[in-house]
Amino acid sequence: MRRDDPAGLILVVEDNRNLSEMVGEYLESKGFGVDYATDGMDGYRLAADNSYDVVVLDLMLPRMDGLEVCRRLRNEAKKSTPVLMLTARDTLNDKVVGLEAGADDYLVKPFAIQELEARVRALIRRDRRQVSAEVLKVADLVLDTASLRVTRAGQEIQLSPIGLRLLTILMRESPRVVTRRDIEREIWGDGLPDSDTLRSHLYNLRKAIDRPFDRPLLHTVQTAGYRIADLDAPPAA
Repeated sequence: MRRDDPAGLILVVEDNRNLSEMVGEYLESKGFGVDYATDGMDGYRLAADNSYDVVVLDLMLPRMDGLEVCRRLRNEAKKSTPVLMLTARDTLNDKVVGLEAGADDYLVKPFAIQELEARVRALIRRDRRQVSAEVLKVADLVLDTASLRVTRAGQEIQLSPIGLRLLTILMRESPRVVTRRDIEREIWGDGLPDSDTLRSHLYNLRKAIDRPFDRPLLHTVQTAGYRIADLDAPPAA
């Protein structure tokens, strides 16, 4: 493991040797440092014990699959390292399951290596972006942008890094409606995801902050975008 690579340090967890070498050599040619693991168990240990800028994680792996690696990184190792999951399956349900496990982005095989680079760079930009320390509050939902702690009605809520970024955008703009395009560009920059990715993250965010509680705060405004607002609150005098 090296920390002197200016572009970032990437962990590639992939059991296909040819694909792993192709991805690694390309990223190294672009200034990244790359570590490798060929199965889920070794990938988990490396990701848990070290500080990477992005983990490129295959879904189907020997010894431990990518979903379990992701879940354990988030729940046991308490790592917020951005995870780009690689999969041969291109269905909304598979993406939702992956994002629920803690993945931040999804790339379907076969893919263009330039798209993988763009997504890796977008995840690093988003993760390194500094935000001013502030406490955002909408009704009983509270986000401390310094500690990245989210609570509602005093109950702590766990979100993925992309979920935290999405919540921050919506809470800062509350009660204004934020368009889908604005959200996507704020989170992913020019490496825009496919049409299902944002929807999957919003599904997970809504499940985390709304479903256990009495009234919804995350609202879809048809043809306009999304907003977080307490629609049941009395109007200001």
